[in-house]
Amino acid sequence: MNPITSMDLTGFTEREPGVWTDERGLVLSVHFFGLVPDLPAPLDRPDLLRHGLALSAARAGGGLIEAVLGEVDSVPAVRQLIKIRRPNGHGQIFIGSWTVPKAGCSAVVKVQAAEGRMTGLREAVVADRVGPDRSFTPHPYAPGVEGGLPHHVADHEEWDAQFPDHPLTLVRTALARITPTLALQDGFKSQPPFGAPAHAHAPAPAPAPAPAPGEPAAPRRWFRRGRSA
Repeated sequence: MNPITSMDLTGFTEREPGVWTDERGLVLSVHFFGLVPDLPAPLDRPDLLRHGLALSAARAGGGLIEAVLGEVDSVPAVRQLIKIRRPNGHGQIFIGSWTVPKAGCSAVVKVQAAEGRMTGLREAVVADRVGPDRSFTPHPYAPGVEGGLPHHVADHEEWDAQFPDHPLTLVRTALARITPTLALQDGFKSQPPFGAPAHAHAPAPAPAPAPAPGEPAAPRRWFRRGRSA
């Protein structure tokens, strides 16, 4: 099955089936999983879902910036923004994704970007403005979460306009632009809706980053190129 039939690929160049990059360092990828979605709670229990996603990101060594419920082509979905440490160097990778879950499968659209040589500038500037005591706050979805990357006020969307070239801003902006153009295959849309999985108390793993340009990619199950505006 090919759930995503089209999307706006303006500015992106296909690197391999299902993976595109742009000149600013963004990596766009699409995925299909023919398994029961590994989400910690159904979409109609948003507090439990967000709590589980925050725990999952922390246990994977990262941090959940936000999790928002919405729709992709009129189908209920969850959007996540996550930060993780770069595996081969200093700095962070920011990942934005839509997960469209169904009872026995899911579609995922993911956009990511990594910090370059200069890291921590956004956090330092914001900390100077709000004060060091207000820079790090308890996680809004899981105040007692331990491990992973801490919740920093600099990750809030309100700071994006002041850091237009920051990878987090680029990811947010690209995902927001692409989302309204996503079209899902009718057969996927008609699949039974996602409900609570049997392992409802087990948190879902954080989305893994796509390979950086020049690195080998993991095998992908499907994708045909959508439209490019």
